[in-house]
Amino acid sequence: MARLLVATRSEHKLREIRQILGDCGAELVSLVDLDVQPAPEEDAIECFDSFAGNAIAKAAWFCERTGHPTVADDSGIVVPALGGRPGVLSRRFAETLGVNPDESERDATNTALLLQQAAALAGADRGAYYACVAALALPDPADRRRVRSMRIFTGTCGGLLATEPRGSGGFGYDPVFFVPELEATFAEVPPEAKHRLSHRARAFRALASVLPGAITGA
Repeated sequence: MARLLVATRSEHKLREIRQILGDCGAELVSLVDLDVQPAPEEDAIECFDSFAGNAIAKAAWFCERTGHPTVADDSGIVVPALGGRPGVLSRRFAETLGVNPDESERDATNTALLLQQAAALAGADRGAYYACVAALALPDPADRRRVRSMRIFTGTCGGLLATEPRGSGGFGYDPVFFVPELEATFAEVPPEAKHRLSHRARAFRALASVLPGAITGA
């Protein structure tokens, strides 16, 4: 069975991707499975101003480092009434506001700061959407430390910012991302309900539609 490296150091994200892809015809392996140790250069990979740019850079970097077909994603929440913030800086939103949270407090801090920024918004102005871009990097069979080709898959999910966190599931901004179709935040519903509509599920289902053929022989 062809192997596909899921290039993320987030346990939450890795779990979701495994759940979404399920039996996709490829063996999903993680950075831990391949003993890919963290490197200082990783902090500088996601330096682009678009989800696609960051996903492509991350997929290429880990593909070149390991020689394996690699998928990486970049995702975040976008609030048009806040000028598109947090956007590609969703994970580092606190730092953009001069706050440096402990990693264990990052999600809660980012969420609280977003609610502060959106406090004056009402009605349709609280509209938001999650976006995800998954990039699939395939190594060159003649030189597996080079990328032969790259494909991208995108997904979005629209919703509203809740006025306070609700639910204990999910991660990131899920407790304040209210989905009208679910009449709940992503943090209030079981994973299978979230995966039916989420931005990440839509991007990775598009990826799954080309597996395992896209990586066979890579």
